[in-house]
Amino acid sequence: MLITAPGEAVLALPIEGLDGKRLAEFKALCGPVMPQLVITERRAVALGIDASTPMALPLSPSDKPDAILALVSEAKSNRIPMAMRAGRAATAAVRLVKLSQGLPAVLAADVVADALACQRTIVAVEADAVARFADDAVCSLIVASEASVPLSSSTPTRFVVFRDAMGGSPVAIIVGKPDFTNAVPVRLHSACLTGDVFGSRRCDCGDQLRLALALLESLGGGVILYLAQEGRGLGLANKMRTYRFQDDGLDTFDANTTLGFDDDERDYGIAARMLRMLNCTRIVLLTNNPAKLDGLTKAGIQIAGRMPLEAPINADNRRYMTAKAARSGHRLDHLTAVLADQS
Repeated sequence: MLITAPGEAVLALPIEGLDGKRLAEFKALCGPVMPQLVITERRAVALGIDASTPMALPLSPSDKPDAILALVSEAKSNRIPMAMRAGRAATAAVRLVKLSQGLPAVLAADVVADALACQRTIVAVEADAVARFADDAVCSLIVASEASVPLSSSTPTRFVVFRDAMGGSPVAIIVGKPDFTNAVPVRLHSACLTGDVFGSRRCDCGDQLRLALALLESLGGGVILYLAQEGRGLGLANKMRTYRFQDDGLDTFDANTTLGFDDDERDYGIAARMLRMLNCTRIVLLTNNPAKLDGLTKAGIQIAGRMPLEAPINADNRRYMTAKAARSGHRLDHLTAVLADQS
């Protein structure tokens, strides 16, 4: 239950995992009020709705879970429902679901908070607190543990594991012996299970990680921040959903927005906090992505320079890398050269 003022509340249910039983129980809890489907403005636009804010879509009593899920997660829909601007509490509910990396939509119903106060299973959250939640999680970061981990290349590393109040465990890998009195070479790496572990050819993530490690070794040391930001912050399940959209022809950015997310959901506040806790506030960033430079600079980290990571281009990742260069300004000069040779 999201509360915006005394006596005013919205009862909300995440769409993730919706089935007949959960839908029936939620409707029973809402009483005579018919729940609405609340989606992000990005998803609303994908459905053909003119929107600049999260929108609430009326549902009918006959709507089944599959039909509701289709409005949230299918690339195309033949149904363009009526919509109205979502209220502040419902908008906060969607934001809260996004923090859990679930599907960015909720079922919501206006209720009287006092009528539900006696039900101990109902958790009440102030809508304004949701906006502060991510910042509070960054401030809660602590060093949980650390240990030396020798790598196959024989380079010594130290893994420093952090922990925040949400249970997240970002890791700083200290490679070799970096000189923290000077600008330290740093790689911000968003975790990518498919690329980092299994060698997926759909992206360049795993290649960039290995290139960064080799470069830091050759430089005598540096830091890799390994961040739980799979799929540019969507999470692994949603990344797989966007892969289906890409298989149907969308590029990586349109796939994210069609599902209802921003094209990049990452926040670099956690990375900046980790660097400060390591006494590493002046860095040379190993990246092709200008957004990382901007994000860290705004978070108070001094960028002394940038070093590119030129990952191999193959038939499976060419479209993905071309979209990154064309649509978000990634500095991929080697891609430009490859495309010129093929033209």
